[in-house]
Amino acid sequence: MGVIIRQSIKGTIVNYVGAFIGFLITFFITTKFLSAEEIGLVRILLEAGLLFGSLSLLGVNSSAIRFFPYFKNNEKNDNGFFFWTLLIPFVGFLIVTLCFILLKTPITSYFSKNSALFVDYYYLVIPLGLFFLYMIVFETNSNVLMRIVVPKFIREIGIRMMTITIYLLYAFRLIDLDWFVILLIGAYGIATLLNVIYLFTIKKISFKPNFAYITKPLRKSFLFYTSFLILAAFSGSIMGKIDVFIVGGSLGLEDTGIYSIAFYIAIIVEIPFRSLVAISLPEIAQSIKAKDHPHTNSLCKRVSLHQFLAGSFIFLLIWINIDFLFDLLPNGHIYAAGKWVVFFIGLSRLIDSSFGIGLSVLNFSKYYYYSLIFTFTLVLITILGNLYLIPKLGITGASLAMFLSYLIYISLLLAFLYWKAKINPLSINQLKIIGIALCMILISWIWGKNLSPILLNININPILALAFNALGKSLLSIGTGLILVYVLHISEDVNSLARKYLAKIGIHLKA
Repeated sequence: MGVIIRQSIKGTIVNYVGAFIGFLITFFITTKFLSAEEIGLVRILLEAGLLFGSLSLLGVNSSAIRFFPYFKNNEKNDNGFFFWTLLIPFVGFLIVTLCFILLKTPITSYFSKNSALFVDYYYLVIPLGLFFLYMIVFETNSNVLMRIVVPKFIREIGIRMMTITIYLLYAFRLIDLDWFVILLIGAYGIATLLNVIYLFTIKKISFKPNFAYITKPLRKSFLFYTSFLILAAFSGSIMGKIDVFIVGGSLGLEDTGIYSIAFYIAIIVEIPFRSLVAISLPEIAQSIKAKDHPHTNSLCKRVSLHQFLAGSFIFLLIWINIDFLFDLLPNGHIYAAGKWVVFFIGLSRLIDSSFGIGLSVLNFSKYYYYSLIFTFTLVLITILGNLYLIPKLGITGASLAMFLSYLIYISLLLAFLYWKAKINPLSINQLKIIGIALCMILISWIWGKNLSPILLNININPILALAFNALGKSLLSIGTGLILVYVLHISEDVNSLARKYLAKIGIHLKA
């Protein structure tokens, strides 16, 4: 677990630096210089490009992690493994491109009424999808080599720094909207190139295929697994974008922009998961291959516990300060309409990131074909939920549909995983975390009822008064929560790190 802890800590630091840059972009650039409609356009373009790339993968991002242990051989350059990770997605890209061109009429007719601006940039989704595709491919190759930090730096920080420059160029009208979109797509092309360069620096990569190594049983297993993943990837890729596309098509780009700002705030909850799962999956795959059931179960419990712990604290920090966040936001009165979107999306991301590791375990196990049923179920529930709730509740309905869908999906998934594989990521400590969260909410409520009126009426700048109120409430709530986490021994890993770092400043805690 040492490599996992080190790489995930570094990766999480990179993620949070990237999140801070993203915060600056979201809160002080996009909402100030872009209209809600333009923000909605950017969101739909990026989601369409990501969907394009995800479908083109043909499941290689998962199959690469599953089958790399079979190919791994330093003396034989991993038996041409990396050649196949390039070729298969390229075939997928050609197929998806053909479908995208043939389906232009029905797709554009759906968006033409409420989101006509997206239709103008329809074909630019193709190069964007290509860049997303190979960025994921090269990130996956780095992951199987247990190196996640630099690819994350490129994605979380590099792309965002380029994005800031592009936004500012557009804000000061040095470029028009067409060039804004082109340069934004180009930023992902540069990121893809940087990932290629990094991959060659960490290992002697050979793209020469070793056809002799591909035995009939291995080929049959790979093709069957990958064919299954194509269907799973289709439904899984659509899942994360259904809400945006339905909001864009039925409500328009302005509502999509408001929904997107709320969504960007909420997904901060899952940031620790991005590092933790990226570095854990190869070890989980290896553990399943070795049929080491106790180790697999232990890994799942620890990943789930630590993500639930970190995600719960982040979610509460956001929610107890949600009004303050919208007060800070330029044109915040417009985007405050997404307040409950933050709540429901935040909860859905907390549930999925904390317990969704079960789907990865299922995909790597001999029961992987069952995961298709769960993915289809999730997509179906989400589509029906969106179609029913969006007309009634608008963008809040879209977020509520997502929350209910994930709640049902994760419950069914965990029950099945325990029944078939006896893998259970749940533990009593997660119930303790819920209890701690309720205590933190109570403290925040008491502060709001008794101290907030006093602080907000101090004769100082209103923004400073809001900031002091938010800071005091956050420090008391989070500080109490952290103390309870240590006292209740939620995680020995966390307690050990706390003792280690506090000892450096002269504070010695008992084990």
